[in-house]
Parts: sequence; structure tokens; C-alpha cells
Amino acid sequence: MKHNYALLIFALAVTSATAASTTYNVDPDHTHPSFEVDHFGGLSTWRGTFKQSSGTVTLNTEAKTGTVDVIISTATVDFAHDKLNEHVSSPEMLDVAKYPTAEYKGKFVEFANGAPRTIAGDLTLHGVTKPVTLTINSFKCFEHPMLKKQVCGADASGSFNRADFGVNYGQQYGFKQDVLLRIQVEGVKVY
Repeated sequence: MKHNYALLIFALAVTSATAASTTYNVDPDHTHPSFEVDHFGGLSTWRGTFKQSSGTVTLNTEAKTGTVDVIISTATVDFAHDKLNEHVSSPEMLDVAKYPTAEYKGKFVEFANGAPRTIAGDLTLHGVTKPVTLTINSFKCFEHPMLKKQVCGADASGSFNRADFGVNYGQQYGFKQDVLLRIQVEGVKVY
């Protein structure tokens, strides 16, 4: 009887160890939150990126759970156009002096073939927090040959209306307020 009880305890310990969440630190050199916005109601599409971000991701593929927390430095906005970068950083738009970060926090809510596919979360931008759902377009984990550590990477995207966050400059000129957000992210497993 004692032997069976010890075996059961061992099995439970192994199961809980393998079912534990893994934490990944966002690699700022390989993580690029980017976005697309309208210019004059369809005249052109402007694409920008944020050059500095950080955060963590937890993942448990067996339990099909996990969390995402990405923090973006809004002052690092880059349209590859210095004058536009200054304008977007000003109080008229992102007001980076008052709101130096944006943050996306969410949970994995859908998995397919062992990989996360959908994140339900909240975006905090310009001091306003609203729900934004991201679709994971690609996802991969493997042992990185140079880092000798497990890494995971994903490309996620979703849309939101920037006017909902109080960033509605250009609306009076016919600028569409929809923003396509993309977060290309790589994380390194925390050991």
C-alpha cells in the first residue's frame, strides 16, 4: 500500500511539474510593436513602429493558458519621418511627456494544435484602457542554437479605434481612426 501511495505522489509531482507555466522575458532586440494608420481618409497608409519595448509572457500549452504583458515606450515612435515623429509625440497626439508608455495585457483564450491563437486583453494608451483582441498569425518555440535557451516567437495583430483612446487628431480632416496593431515578439525562457 505504501508503495502505491508513493507512486501516486510521484506521479502527481511529475504531472504538476510538467503542467507548470513557463515564463519568457520579452527580447527587446527582437520585439517590434508596429502599426498602420490612415492619412487623409484613404490618400495613403502610414506605417510606424515603436523602437523600445519590454515585458513578459507566461505559457502553459498543456493547460492551454498563459498571459502577455508588453510595455511600449511611446517616445520611441518612428515613422521614418522626423517631423511626423515630433508631431505624433506632441500633446496633440500621444503626449509622450504625460503618457510615456502604452501597455498591452492579456490572456491566451484560444489554442490550436498546441499553440496559442487568440489573446483577449486590454490596451492602455494615452491614459485610457480598452479591450483589444489580438490574433496570433504565427507562433513557434525552439531551442535557440546561439543562445542555448528556449525561445518562443509570435506575430500577433488586431485593430482598434484610436479616437476611443482620445487620440483623434485628423478626424476633422477625414482621417480614418482605425489602427492596425501588430506585435512581433520574441521571448527568452526564464531559467
